[in-house]
Amino acid sequence: MIDLVIRSRRTVTPEGERAAAVAVRGEKIAGLYDYDAPLDAAEDIDLRDLALLPGLVDTHVHVNEPGRTHWEGFGSATRAAAAGGVTTILDMPLNSLPPTVNVAAFEAKLRAAEGQCHVDVGFWGGAVPGNVKDLAPLRERGVFGFKCFMSPSGVEEFPPLGDSELREALTEVAAVGGVMVVHAEDPALLGEPAGPTYREFLESRPGESERSAVARVVGLAARTGARVHILHVSSASCLEVLESAQAEGVAVTAETCPHYLTLAAEQVPEGATAYKCCPPIRSEANRDLLWDGLARGVLSCVVSDHSPSPADLKVPDFAAAWGGIASLQLGLPAVWTEASRRGYGLGDVVRWMSANPAAMADIPGKGGIKPGNDADLVAFDPAADNAVDAARLHHKNPVTPYHGRVLKGAVLTTWLRGRPVDDVPHGRFLLGEQ
Repeated sequence: MIDLVIRSRRTVTPEGERAAAVAVRGEKIAGLYDYDAPLDAAEDIDLRDLALLPGLVDTHVHVNEPGRTHWEGFGSATRAAAAGGVTTILDMPLNSLPPTVNVAAFEAKLRAAEGQCHVDVGFWGGAVPGNVKDLAPLRERGVFGFKCFMSPSGVEEFPPLGDSELREALTEVAAVGGVMVVHAEDPALLGEPAGPTYREFLESRPGESERSAVARVVGLAARTGARVHILHVSSASCLEVLESAQAEGVAVTAETCPHYLTLAAEQVPEGATAYKCCPPIRSEANRDLLWDGLARGVLSCVVSDHSPSPADLKVPDFAAAWGGIASLQLGLPAVWTEASRRGYGLGDVVRWMSANPAAMADIPGKGGIKPGNDADLVAFDPAADNAVDAARLHHKNPVTPYHGRVLKGAVLTTWLRGRPVDDVPHGRFLLGEQ
């Protein structure tokens, strides 16, 4: 007996977009059939010309619980994720207190998240000075890999790694498995903003700081054999370094974020600190080059880097405001708005936002509509106008640079393992494979 059939003339599968009926048995996709195939199911839903996508996989989310739960939390973050078509998130080891840099801190995070999750949740561990001995136990406990900074993180309890410390951590990661995900900015090339404006903030974090750091990571990855992933690439100057390393067989992948693909420095209003993030949103010309990097596969993933804060930390001064973009609920329509304008299809967006992040983090059963995978599915209207009102989002704090914009595309229903997501959490913890 099939529990659920969802039919769509625009079902996005790994082989492309097609008319199909997706059969669900229990929590898994049991099979794909012709759109009008007669199937005996307890429930049969016909989306007609609405699109059916696999649930998105967002591997870069700062949930901030425990410790800074007034910034965000597992309940609000995962509800926002589901409303945005995201069915799997990986939580970053900061800005929670304690940060996830040892097993005891990981257990505290699991206790905090228990019973709150509306989507499936996995976790990154943290690599900081002095905790190399903790990496293997964290990996054994189930983190998917490790996050490190090469420059100050913005919170004192998660300091950056110097070159020798990074080499030592990468050697350990090569031994224990998983991947090191790296915030790559060279601290020697960063400065304090000369004043309160966005232009002065942008000048304080030049693109060369990213390129320099990426080159150092690539060199260390080649020498240690560790698998590395470059987080939130904002500067197109990194693409040449990444493409060369990938061609040489270095195990390096890279991501960018919706805000770098859809916003531009020239558009940042005076005092609009909701746009502040590190690394920063750069020029329109740079944005075009990032899209080219995606098209060529140099950048493989588009994930949110959802890093929210209360409004009082987003003071109207780009030198002092907290740096982080809140967009977990809005990533899909934001990216689809720009992608469709540039001639890309839903299959491209699904590859960047679902299949490739799942593959990068090695999350089994996620990232595509195919038999055997979890029945994580999204009904999406690609033609709908989506007027963003920050106060109506599920994010805990109503601060986002997308407020007031009309995006293209709206999520209508999200199914997690065959069940619609509603106000009763039924997400699970995901643990990394050993």
